[in-house]
Amino acid sequence: MEGSVIDLSKHRLLTAKEDLATARKNFEDASYRASVNRSYYAIFHALRALTALDHFDSGKHSGIIAYVNLHYVKAGVFDRDFSKLIDSAYRLREKADYEDFYIVAVEDAQKQIEKAETVLALVEAYVQGRWSE
Repeated sequence: MEGSVIDLSKHRLLTAKEDLATARKNFEDASYRASVNRSYYAIFHALRALTALDHFDSGKHSGIIAYVNLHYVKAGVFDRDFSKLIDSAYRLREKADYEDFYIVAVEDAQKQIEKAETVLALVEAYVQGRWSE
């Protein structure tokens, strides 16, 4: 497989891991809105690590999510729960970022971190296999 595509995928996965670490730190600091944001971006960058291997990118989050749903969930690489995790994380991040008076509950921030951990683990296992091809 093309080295530069693998390097890009690895870079994006590293970015995802850094975002997850930041989300955890934000959570510890009781910055729940920021934690939700960083947890979602951990998921987003993990998805982009995946799509990089297909030479696909999109300027919109919805484009990345739709691509993953079509080429990875519908194709059976990941189950429908994977898609549901992504969708719920995206929606919570939008509320936290754009609704003026939305207050992020501690439980929601913790669940968002757990979603990110799940998505990252699944994506990392999959992309590592593709890196070895």
